[in-house]
Amino acid sequence: MMGYLRSDGRKGIRNVIAVAYLVECAHHVAREIVAPHRDAAHLIGFPGCFPNVYAQQMMERLCTHPNVGGVLLVSLGCESFDRNALAEVIRATGRPVETLVIQREGGTKATIDAGRAAVARIADRIADTPQVEMALSELVVGTVCGGSDGTSGITGNPAVGRCFDRLVEAGAACIFEETGEMIGCEGIMADRAATPELARELRASVDKAAAYYATLGFGSFAAGNAEGGLTTIEEKSLGAYAKSGQSQIAGLIKPGDIPPRGGLYLMDVVPDGEVRFGFPNISDNAEIVEMMASGAHMTLFVTGRGSVVGSALAPVIKIAANPQMYARLRDDMDINAGRILDEGASVDEVGGEILDLVAQVAAGERTKSEELGHTEFILTYKSFEPIGPSCLPV
Repeated sequence: MMGYLRSDGRKGIRNVIAVAYLVECAHHVAREIVAPHRDAAHLIGFPGCFPNVYAQQMMERLCTHPNVGGVLLVSLGCESFDRNALAEVIRATGRPVETLVIQREGGTKATIDAGRAAVARIADRIADTPQVEMALSELVVGTVCGGSDGTSGITGNPAVGRCFDRLVEAGAACIFEETGEMIGCEGIMADRAATPELARELRASVDKAAAYYATLGFGSFAAGNAEGGLTTIEEKSLGAYAKSGQSQIAGLIKPGDIPPRGGLYLMDVVPDGEVRFGFPNISDNAEIVEMMASGAHMTLFVTGRGSVVGSALAPVIKIAANPQMYARLRDDMDINAGRILDEGASVDEVGGEILDLVAQVAAGERTKSEELGHTEFILTYKSFEPIGPSCLPV
């Protein structure tokens, strides 16, 4: 594998331009800027107008993600987002960054024209970004499951778990989620913790999620899950937990925390403090974004019912858990884990197939969602406290 070397020592597997709107009022203009540059530029952004520390930190992490070569910031002009601070963080990494303020540029058309010219300039500047050798141990890989059904926990998720075990053994950092879908698994998860202190943190993160959802009166369980054969949150949790494999859990992180070294990490996605901003993740793409903010080069997405989404900035590998769904949506799926059910394939065999594809995608092969132009992105309000030393490897 060859990666794009960044100033912080990390290496990217893509070299894209992030076009970032800093308030919903600038979304349309930013989208039009990206339109003729879809292969080179990806649209990201934060819709809120009043400031939020989480959103500021997330945008800083995303705009300096190893897969990002340069950035164009698009501001309306009167929002509270600190565009100057964000630009300085990006500039300090050596990445080219430009900022357009719609109210100063002269409105929609003038800013779109200026933005397209800016993207072209940035593309020229990053075209010769040096590539260097990159090892499997330098990868950060996330995993989510969405549109889950009764097959997810017996095919796709366990196969990802086997892939994760082999990635961790090779020295890579692997991130699984989410604490709201680990309810009922806190005991067996804590037994895998590297230290007793981490075990307590893992239990506390699930307890927090359970209390959060109890306050909302709703859990991480959708009608589609029930239609697909799942019956309880505990049953869904056991299936989701299977994505973590069997490796020792090295740490617990929150969105934007970058794993300090290889190993297996649980991401706590449920906000800290009182319930303020509604459901922790209103779609699967929110979790993908949070993993990217923690440095994930790519995400393994297991789905039983069928989800067609991808992501801006980092590739998504789609793993079909249900063989019947795979037959219908094969143009969107990269891996057919349903072969475990109807073709006699083993979990180890499919796990190895996923691992091979991880290496190929890291080496430049495009996923189905990339080929289809999927660059979904969502970022909402949240609030987190910093993690403590007991959450990270000794």
